[in-house]
Amino acid sequence: MEQPRIRVAAYVIRRRTVPELLVFDHVGLPEAGTQIPAGGVQPGEGPEQAVVREVAEETGLFDVCVINRIAVDHRPHPRTRHPRRTTFFRLDTGPDTPDAWTHRVDGTGDDHGLEFACHFVALPLEKPLADKQDVWLDHLSS
Repeated sequence: MEQPRIRVAAYVIRRRTVPELLVFDHVGLPEAGTQIPAGGVQPGEGPEQAVVREVAEETGLFDVCVINRIAVDHRPHPRTRHPRRTTFFRLDTGPDTPDAWTHRVDGTGDDHGLEFACHFVALPLEKPLADKQDVWLDHLSS
């Protein structure tokens, strides 16, 4: 039996008039869909460390605080069908975080060098996220 890839995903919330979720789109690759920061846990790394690292690598945002673990999802990768175990976290960031910016991904993952257009969207979402990443949004605590 194939072991699942261990991953984390981040619901980064900014509170203004309404709660807003940090999302990104791949610059020049609209078919990838709108996503949240997510990725693999490195050897020796705890899930909380991994989710903060993934947010920083994929968005350039360092001013985040892990609030809580939301859920563990066991859905396989949508294309390859390889098993994955993704732990979803809620993180908060300050209300003065910019509305939108572009970030070139750093780190050593498969997305190294890609450019992401980051921005906040009001909750509840008007459109679903790629790879059903929005499945646990209704489990966010206030």
